[in-house]
Amino acid sequence: MQQRQAEVLQLSFVEFKKGAYILVDGAENSERFFIIQSGKVSCSNSLDPGKNATKILTTGDFVGVIPCMSCHSQIENAIALTDVKCISVPKGQYPELIAKNIPVALKIIRTFATRTREMNEQLTQLTLKNVSQDTPEHIFDVAQFYDKTGRTDIATYAYYRYLKECPKGAHTAFAQKRFVALKPASKAVYFEPTEELVRRYPQETMIMSESQSGSEMFVIQDGQVSISKVVDGNEVILAVLKKGDMFGEMAILENKPRSASAIAHQDCVLMVINRSNFNQMVSSQPQLIARLTTTLAERLWSMYRQLGNTCLREPMHKVIDMLALQLEKTRRFSGSFQTDYSVNDIINMCGIPQQLQPQAYVQIHSEPSIKIVQNKIFVPDCAEIIKAAAFFRKQEATSSKSQGKPV
Repeated sequence: MQQRQAEVLQLSFVEFKKGAYILVDGAENSERFFIIQSGKVSCSNSLDPGKNATKILTTGDFVGVIPCMSCHSQIENAIALTDVKCISVPKGQYPELIAKNIPVALKIIRTFATRTREMNEQLTQLTLKNVSQDTPEHIFDVAQFYDKTGRTDIATYAYYRYLKECPKGAHTAFAQKRFVALKPASKAVYFEPTEELVRRYPQETMIMSESQSGSEMFVIQDGQVSISKVVDGNEVILAVLKKGDMFGEMAILENKPRSASAIAHQDCVLMVINRSNFNQMVSSQPQLIARLTTTLAERLWSMYRQLGNTCLREPMHKVIDMLALQLEKTRRFSGSFQTDYSVNDIINMCGIPQQLQPQAYVQIHSEPSIKIVQNKIFVPDCAEIIKAAAFFRKQEATSSKSQGKPV
């Protein structure tokens, strides 16, 4: 590898010979990423069991952005297929790069947004063995699921969105009847967008439904928000977002229907960003773009880790690995930790089939490495959970390899 200083932003040009490793899966201290100037690079992810796990990258593509911006270890192997020339971008200089070259930052963000949508579908497919239909009619399925499971505040909003999106839909009469019945006692809020820059959502109310149209993104100022999908009468929780996290950005960046639902996991306060003030912020507040990049990178890193969780076959192994993922996200590598998750939260996040959930519930309560404190999971020894999860993933990978399955 040869390196010389670029005059722009004090960045470096880096050259890799054909066959050289640019990134190595599992390597720590990802303090920089690369923009390919010339040549071809093969990137493969060992956690991704999908058929698109290996990608060929060329001029203008990015290598290593996700671990760099999320401050996690590498999740890909990147090998130079030809002689390759890159610009090396240290994480600390990313805000300066944004200020002087907004299109580069927007390309990274749009790439992240597209990949996030793909990963949502992939995780749903692997967890629930099916995907939802990305049409407005699917909003009725969402409303029905929450109505039948007794979460009527969420159902109220979803029925309303279905009526707005499908005024002549196949289930309009029923949706109208249920909405009228549920609305008087419902805590649901903000059925329509407002001009308010800050909104407050009570716990267990819906902020947006998958498959609905939208033109706003949100920044969590207080509380928590769960991101979920409903497929064939089952729910999978893709993420639980906390203060400082952003969501809903794909509606602005891609102008497509919502790929997942957002529900107030706790009472929450959200800052609202629409298309007009987003475009203004891009040009005037590069720190917002840096923050959005970091948020999306963290989300994608978590999704890649969650892909590995879908490959585990034993429910308790899934639970331990999902807890380890939450600890890694918050960088709790030692000591004890009181989570914000109930047993049902973790079971849903793992996508454990309904017929196996009672068994998993019993196993969690009898697992010595896990305690239940005030209906929330408490981890007495974070290092033990992380070590056990790594062992289960390695065990599964070894088993799959011996059986000739893709890893």
